[in-house]
Amino acid sequence: QVQLVESGGGLVQPGGSLRLSCTASGVIFSINTMGWYRQAPGKQRELVARINRGGVTNYADSVKGRFTISRDNAKNTVYLQMGSLKPEDTADYFCKAVTVTSREFWGQGTQVTVSS
Repeated sequence: QVQLVESGGGLVQPGGSLRLSCTASGVIFSINTMGWYRQAPGKQRELVARINRGGVTNYADSVKGRFTISRDNAKNTVYLQMGSLKPEDTADYFCKAVTVTSREFWGQGTQVTVSS
């Protein structure tokens, strides 16, 4: 089992920045990819960014150039640095871990609201 705990959400003005953190515990050696997904009210959950054990990253087109995902393997933590935030970035953000055996684990989510 892998447990994921997110933090760092909150209210921010348009154009502002936030950093989300997700710390993993449990069978962490089995984790391959970690990523961030988001779900806005009435919409499906979507990929924001992900990073694998080797540091290869993928981003949604909507966040390229504004968000950066990084991973600190020593701290078992993945970060999402979000900049130039827009109201359309408002959503619940969820951390996901995928193990080498393709098992998936989700965090409980953290809310991000971009509003003036």
